[in-house]
Amino acid sequence: MRRHQRDFGLDRRVLFLASIAIVIGVLSTVAAYVLLHLIHLFTNLFFFQTLSFADRSPAGHQLGLWVLLVPVIGGLIVGLMARYGSEKIRGHGIPEAIEAILFGKSKMSAKVALLKPLASGIVIGSGGPFGAEGPIIMTGGAIGSLIAQHFSISAAERKTLLVAGATAGMTAVFGTPAAAVLLAVELLLFEWRPRSLLPVILACTVAGFVRPLLLDAGPLFPLQTAAPGLSALLVCVIAGLCSGALSAAMSVALYWIEDRFHALPLHWMWWPALGAVAVGIGGYFQPRALGVGYDVIADLLNHHLAISALLALLAVKAVIWLIALGSGTSGGVLAPLLMLGAGLGAVIAWLIPGSDPTLWPLVCMAAVLAGVLGAPLTAAVFALGLTGDFNALLPLLLATGISYGFTVLVMRRSIMTEKIARRGLHIYREYSVDPQERIFVEEVMTRTPSTIAADASLDQIARSHFGNDQLHRAFPVCAADGRLLGMLDRAGLSAYLAQHGGDTVIAALLTPPTLFALGTETCQAAARRMAAQHCERLPVVSDAASLHLVGLISRSDLVKPAHAVFHEEHVRERLARS
Repeated sequence: MRRHQRDFGLDRRVLFLASIAIVIGVLSTVAAYVLLHLIHLFTNLFFFQTLSFADRSPAGHQLGLWVLLVPVIGGLIVGLMARYGSEKIRGHGIPEAIEAILFGKSKMSAKVALLKPLASGIVIGSGGPFGAEGPIIMTGGAIGSLIAQHFSISAAERKTLLVAGATAGMTAVFGTPAAAVLLAVELLLFEWRPRSLLPVILACTVAGFVRPLLLDAGPLFPLQTAAPGLSALLVCVIAGLCSGALSAAMSVALYWIEDRFHALPLHWMWWPALGAVAVGIGGYFQPRALGVGYDVIADLLNHHLAISALLALLAVKAVIWLIALGSGTSGGVLAPLLMLGAGLGAVIAWLIPGSDPTLWPLVCMAAVLAGVLGAPLTAAVFALGLTGDFNALLPLLLATGISYGFTVLVMRRSIMTEKIARRGLHIYREYSVDPQERIFVEEVMTRTPSTIAADASLDQIARSHFGNDQLHRAFPVCAADGRLLGMLDRAGLSAYLAQHGGDTVIAALLTPPTLFALGTETCQAAARRMAAQHCERLPVVSDAASLHLVGLISRSDLVKPAHAVFHEEHVRERLARS
């Protein structure tokens, strides 16, 4: 038995990260409370000309034609904030968080933490057809990053705390801690390790416990559907395919609109106001298309809208959302996607009668989310958390899986990654166990390496190992009992010859070695050490005390684990013979 092997690479620093994550969970919940109340404040200010934090829908305004100007005013303000404050507040938040994680060493600024919720409150409060989840993910992530920057930690650990803040904020807004953790796994962490998963779980659960103290407790859209029968199987497939097609269509349309804005001979500062013109017009004809629209989602889930009113409302919502988001303003995508998905489900329930009509809006709501985000587990569990309806679990899993598969097959990138790709940065969202983590140094090392005797002179070494027939770049120097004294390459030998006579014994010049590998280490650990020290070969010793040489590992040896992976992925075999 190899007692050195462990399932997980974990040390006690996770306790330190976990303690910080608890604080971040509380602060992100407070940030969510502030953001939601900013939205309420600006909604009352813009549409009802009152200073109030009451939760009111902009659809109840009495502005008449003046409503056309309200979103434009909000867009102008946010454009100025982005131009003279921070450009990072533009967009819906999740791509910006991903970019900071993968390409910015998880560093975010205090400006983003302050300006993002303020800008989003102004945009949504002035009628912007967005949700609060994208802004709070960005804001919570900024809080986590800012706190992390006050400690001496690595970029990977800072990423963990950034994601902890982002997902804790999402938990606070929607009351869905399990979905928030899955969002971290499927979209933000780009790894599945206890080091990152445990702090995220703690931050989300703490946010879930604190949320009822500041915000409403319980599911956001409580619902109870009937247990689905076998006949629901075919409808789930149809719902998944339709949702995947809608997801792909919206993604393509969004970036087509964004390209049109980029072609304008105007500074991007003016784009949000220009996009808000469409929001004002749409809001004039369909007032319920303005703002977050949680009340509309509840009506769709409970089958309270006539089909004609539903189609008109959703058509306007889709158009103004795409135009506003394509203009680069600040706002989230989850709430609009929930509304559009629920609307698709209501249409399917109308076209295919005979089953529970409240089931399909819920199923399509999750399936559209799965297709757009590329996160099927997050979408399914998110729908469960929003409604508390566990009867819908099987239909949700099937439809989200089909929608996800559809978009993966027909689209190269999602809404979340397309924006990053347009900046010249590539994200590969598949990940698996690194083959170098599965294989140990002792399995791939050279067991009988060519060595240099400790009593050899510099001239002898130059002739025997570094002549015209030199076989390797560097050689281990060993005592008679096999103890490693160090490594010697041509550059080192030349330096010794320049300072000492050719008859000098090499053992007299070497210091105790500090750079070596153990056979019980993974190939990944050896590869990282070689990269950090800019060396191509490492001596392998039995233990750090005796330094007894047992082998040597080179860069070419580190390629060997990839051979097994290539065989598993590409060599097709028929093992069962008829």
